[in-house]
Amino acid sequence: MMSLNSSSVVKSSISGVSRTQSQSLRLSVRRPMVVAMVNSNGRPERSVGVSVDGAVKDVNAPVAVEVADSESKKPTAVVGGGVEDVYGEDTATEDHFITPWSVSVASGYSLLRDPHHNKGLAFTEKERDAHYLRGLLPPVVVNHDLQVKKMMHNIRQYEVPLQRYQAMMDLQERNERLFYKLLIENIEELLPIVYTPTVGEACQKYGTIFKNPQGLYISLKDKGKVLEILKNWPQKKIQVIVVTDGERILGLGDLGCQGMGIPVGKLSLYTALGGIRPSACLPITIDVGTNNEKMLNDEFYIGLRQRRASGKEYAELMNEFMSAVKQNYGEKVLIQFEDFANHNAFDLLEKYRTTHLVFNDDIQGTASVVLAGLISALKLVGGSLADHKFLFLGAGEAGTGIAELIALEISKQTNAPLEETRKKIWLVDSKGLIVRSRLDSLQHFKKPWAHDHEPVNKFLDAVKAIKPTVLIGSSGAGQTFTKEVVEAMSSFNEKPIILALSNPTSQSECTAEQAYTWSEGRTIFASGSPFAPVEYNGKVYVSGQSNNAYIFPGFGLGLIISGAIRVHDEMLLAASEALAEQVTQEHFDNGLIYPPFTNIRKISAHIAAKVAAKAYELGLASRLPQPENLVAYAESCMYSPKYRNYR
Repeated sequence: MMSLNSSSVVKSSISGVSRTQSQSLRLSVRRPMVVAMVNSNGRPERSVGVSVDGAVKDVNAPVAVEVADSESKKPTAVVGGGVEDVYGEDTATEDHFITPWSVSVASGYSLLRDPHHNKGLAFTEKERDAHYLRGLLPPVVVNHDLQVKKMMHNIRQYEVPLQRYQAMMDLQERNERLFYKLLIENIEELLPIVYTPTVGEACQKYGTIFKNPQGLYISLKDKGKVLEILKNWPQKKIQVIVVTDGERILGLGDLGCQGMGIPVGKLSLYTALGGIRPSACLPITIDVGTNNEKMLNDEFYIGLRQRRASGKEYAELMNEFMSAVKQNYGEKVLIQFEDFANHNAFDLLEKYRTTHLVFNDDIQGTASVVLAGLISALKLVGGSLADHKFLFLGAGEAGTGIAELIALEISKQTNAPLEETRKKIWLVDSKGLIVRSRLDSLQHFKKPWAHDHEPVNKFLDAVKAIKPTVLIGSSGAGQTFTKEVVEAMSSFNEKPIILALSNPTSQSECTAEQAYTWSEGRTIFASGSPFAPVEYNGKVYVSGQSNNAYIFPGFGLGLIISGAIRVHDEMLLAASEALAEQVTQEHFDNGLIYPPFTNIRKISAHIAAKVAAKAYELGLASRLPQPENLVAYAESCMYSPKYRNYR
C-alpha cells in the first residue's frame, strides 16, 4: 500500500503509457480508490488500495494520457463524432491494441463488470493472462459473431416483448459493444423492442423493472444544484442530451419520472443508427411530479409523489437546467426535447432555439420523417405537394409540426407565401375542424391553421367536406380512422394516402389490415408503429413505418460533424429530402414509401451529410474547413461496436 496526498507526484508506466499525477491525472476523490501498478514485465499488478487525502482540484478536468516516446506532445486526437479522444482508443486502427482505461487499468473481476470494456467469453487467451481473467471465465473463447447469434437465440425464447426489452437492457449494462452489434445487425427485429411500441409498456412498469440508473434524474428538490448534478455524470464530453419531463409519453399520457425509458431508448438509437459514441450520450429526466393518480398510488413508483409543478416553478427549473447544460458542456451540445406536453413543448422550443442547439423530436423529427414519406408517395400517386390537400386528425405537437414543415416545403417549391401554402392543410382537434370562427378560443400554435369554413364537429363529416388526398393521424386516439372514414377517402381518391402515426400500436388510428381491406387494397399506408404484412385478395401488402428513427440519428450526426450551433428549419427539409432519395424503385414496387431499416446507418450518413451541408451553407457550422466528401466523413465518424484488442 502507498499513501498519496494532493501534492504527490506519481509516475507509473503501464504498457508504454506514462502518467504524472500532479499534471496529467486529476481525479475527483471522495473515498479510497483503486489504482493499478505494473511489474517489471509491463503487466498490471493486482489492484492496490490508495488513500488519497487533501483537496484535489479541478474535478472536471479530463485525464490526459501521454505516449511515453513523445511526452513533450499534448494529445490532440479527436474521436469519430467529435469527442476528444482522451485515451487514444479511436486514433488507433481496429487492429491496434488499446488500453481499457477506467480510473485505473481495468483488470480481473472489475473488467468483467465494466460494460464499456467487457467482452465476456470473447477475451483472448493472451488478454485473460494479461488482465487476470484466468479462471474467472470458462476456458472456451468465442468470437463476437457467435455471441450475437447466441444472444438472438436467447432473446427469441421470450414470448413477451417486455421480457425481451429487459434482456436487451441487461445486456447493455453488461456488455455495451455486444449490445450495439446485436442491435445494429438485427435492427428490424429489435427496434420494436428497444423502442416503440415496447418501450411504452416499459415506461408504464419502469418502477417495477428498475434495476440500475441509466441516466440523470433532476427533480424539484434539486433546484439550485442542477450544475452540480450534471458534474456527477462520469462522462464529461457529452454531445447529445435527450431530456423529458414525462408528461406526454407516446400516447400513454403522464408517466412522470418513469418516462426515463424514452431518453434511454432514443440514445440507444442515436448510437446504433447514427453512430454517436455511447459515452457522448446523456439521458435525463426532469421530475416535477405527476398528475397520474395511478403512479402516485403505486408503491413502486420511483419519482416525486406530488402533483405536477407548472408556471413559474417549472420555468425556473427548466431555465436552470438549460443554463447548466450550456455552462457544463458548451454551446454545441445537442439538447433533444422528448415527450413534453403541448403547452410546454412549443414554449421551450421557441424560448431556447435562438440561444441553444435544441431539437424537439415530436414536433420537428416527426414532421421531417412524414414529409419524407409524402415526397416518396408522390412518385406513386403523381403530382407535387402543392397539388394535394391534407387533413390531420390531431392538432398537437406532431400534427402542427408536420403541417408547418409541409407548408414550408410547398412554399420552397412554389415560391408562394407561407400564409398561402398553409391553406392547403386542415386540422381537426377534439372540438372539430379548426376554422376561423374558433380563432379566439384556440391555443397559439393552432391559430395559423384556422381557415374560412363553416364549423364541422365530427371527423367523418370533416373528411367528406374537405375531401383530402392525404389523411394523417397524430391524435394519440386509437381506432379513429374507422371503416367509414377509409371508405370515404377511397371514394374520392384512386390511391388515398393514409398515415396512422400515433404510438404505441394500441393507439394507432387504424391497423394496416384495416386500411388495406377497407380501401380494397388501393391505399398507400404507413404507420408510427410496425405492422405485419397484410394479404388481401391474393396480394401481400407491406406497409412502411413512419418512424422518427429514420431522421433524428442522422440529423444529430449532421449537427455534430459540422459543429452546428443552431437548428434551422431548412436543415429539417434537407433531412426529409435526403431520406426520400433513399427509396428505390424496388421499394415502390412493394408499396413502400420508406426504405428498409436494414440500411439505416448508410441512410443516416446521407442524412447527416445533407444536414451538415445545409449548416455550412447557412453559416451555422463551426467545424472548419468543410470536408470535401461529407458522406464519407459522416461514415468515418460513426461509432463501431467491434471489439478492440487489449494490451
